[in-house]
Amino acid sequence: MRLLLDTNVVLDVLLARSPFDEDGATVMSAVETGLAEGFLCATTVTTIHYLTAKAVGRKTAEKHVASLLRIFQIAPVTGAILSSALVSNAKDFEDAVLLESGRAVSIDAIVTRDPFDFKKTLGISIHKPADILRILGV
Repeated sequence: MRLLLDTNVVLDVLLARSPFDEDGATVMSAVETGLAEGFLCATTVTTIHYLTAKAVGRKTAEKHVASLLRIFQIAPVTGAILSSALVSNAKDFEDAVLLESGRAVSIDAIVTRDPFDFKKTLGISIHKPADILRILGV
């Protein structure tokens, strides 16, 4: 299964935001061990670096990003993706970019703590981390 992790799931893990971090970490572990194919949107990586550097320092943020780049593939953000996101029905532009970026790499599902932010997904399922773990049998 090809999964795109929302920024909030990754930040929950990296910043140990309980109670959300445990399921997110298990999803990330499933990607790392090959149980699922994992993707991050390119903008997610920059956001993660920025927010973790503010929270735990630049060196730690760089280590986190390096680890993520070893585990996940990156879904691109191009002008065409941004244009599609801009005219989409999504209420939030950032979520629309994530969705369109995921479409570009043919993901099966988005893993997010906020599934209601992705109401109109046309062929891409939206799941909370715990739901994906059940689907994967973890």
